[in-house]
Amino acid sequence: MYKNLVAALAVACCISPVFSQTPAAPATADKPLKIGFVYVVPLADAGWVRQHEEGRLALDAALGNKVKTTYVENVAEGPDAERVIRDLAAMGHQLIFTPSFGYMEPTLKVAQEFPAVKFESITGYKTAPNVAAANARYYEGRYLSGIAAGRMTKTNVAGYVAGFAIPEVVQGINAFMLGMRSVNPKAQVKVVWLGTWFDPTRERDAAMTLFNQDVDVIAFHTASSAIMAAAQERGKLAIAYHSDMRKIAPDAQILAVTHQWGSYYTQRARAVLDGTWKSGNVWGGVREGMIRVEGFGSAVPAAVQQEVLARQKDIASGKLQPFRARQAVLDNEGREVIAAGQSLSDAQILGMNWLVQGVQGKLP
Repeated sequence: MYKNLVAALAVACCISPVFSQTPAAPATADKPLKIGFVYVVPLADAGWVRQHEEGRLALDAALGNKVKTTYVENVAEGPDAERVIRDLAAMGHQLIFTPSFGYMEPTLKVAQEFPAVKFESITGYKTAPNVAAANARYYEGRYLSGIAAGRMTKTNVAGYVAGFAIPEVVQGINAFMLGMRSVNPKAQVKVVWLGTWFDPTRERDAAMTLFNQDVDVIAFHTASSAIMAAAQERGKLAIAYHSDMRKIAPDAQILAVTHQWGSYYTQRARAVLDGTWKSGNVWGGVREGMIRVEGFGSAVPAAVQQEVLARQKDIASGKLQPFRARQAVLDNEGREVIAAGQSLSDAQILGMNWLVQGVQGKLP
C-alpha cells in the first residue's frame, strides 16, 4: 500500500496537475472513506510515529471495509509537508491526519484549497471550518514518570533530552521535575536541547554527555529510541516516551509514558462517515485514555509501581493536577509562577515559557 502511494505521489509531484478545485468523492457502501496520514519521521518499532501508526491500525480494525487508510512517512515539516498533504487531498483522501506541530501551517494552507476535505492537525492549535486540532496532555504522564524517577534515582540528578522549546516540551520538563520533587525534594534535572525531533546520533550523544554528569535517570522528548539504547548500554535508567521500549532497553526502562490515538482516530473517521464531523480543539489526557503509564521495568519495586498507578487514578479523577500548587512554585530564576493553593489554567499551561525550580539551564 505504502509503495503504491509513494509512486502516486511522485507522479503527482512531477506532472503538477491542478487539483485544488477537485472535490473529494464521498464515501459510499462500495467506495470506502479514504484517509491519509502524514508521518514526520521514518516508521519504526517504537516512538512518536509508531503510536500514530498503531492508531491508524486500530482505526482499520474498528471500521474495516468502510475505510481505506494510507500513510506517507519521513515527511519534513515545511514545503515537503505542504506538497504531500496537497497531493493526498488531490488523490481523493477525504480525511487527512497530520500529526506533527510543524504541519499545522501547511495543513491550514492546503485546507483552504480543499474545502470538502476534512483535516486533523495533531498537536496543532489553529483550526478552520474543515480543520480540527487535537493534542494530548502529555505532561500528565510526565508528572507520573517523575514520581518514578524521583524514587529510583540514587544521585538525585536526572537528565532530559529535548527537541524544541515549544510549550508542549516545556510542560513535560516542568511536570517531570514537579513529579520528582513531590517524592524527592533534592532532585534536579539537567536539560540538553537538540533543535531537532529526530537525529538518533545526536540523541545518543546527548544522553552520553548527561550520563557523564552524574545523571542516573534520563527522560526525553525526541522521536527515536536512541536514548533508551544509550541507557541500556551504560547501565542507567530511563523513561520511555511515546511507546513501551522494553524490547530496546529491557534493563534500563523504568516505565513508559505512552500515547493512545486509536479511539480518537476511529471517532473522527466515524464522524466523517455519518456526517457529524465538526471542527474543534480536543486536549485529552489520562482521563480520556489518550495518555497512560505502563511497561514498568523489572527493577522497579512493586511499591513504586503501585504509587505511580495510584497517582494515575488521582489524575483521572481530577484529584491530582500536576500544575496545582500546595505551596508556591518558583521558576528556576526565583520568580513565583504558581501561587500557593492555585492552579494554572489551560491557557497558562499552553503558553508555558519558563522552567521550574530544580531544572538547570535556560530556554533556548
